[in-house]
Amino acid sequence: MKIKELRELSTEEIIQKRNDLKQQLYNLNYQRKMGRVEKPHVFKLVKKDIARIQTIIGEREKTK
Repeated sequence: MKIKELRELSTEEIIQKRNDLKQQLYNLNYQRKMGRVEKPHVFKLVKKDIARIQTIIGEREKTK
């Protein structure tokens, strides 16, 4: 997801998106342990999206 798209979302939507991505990462790690990961590059993408969201949340907290 692009940073521009994330900035347009409300804080509640961003937090929900972060929670969804963390759940997705948990599921991917579970699949890794079971040896059934079909798309290993998704780990990197999910982690980057979580980092982008954390950055936006931090920026919004500083402006308050």
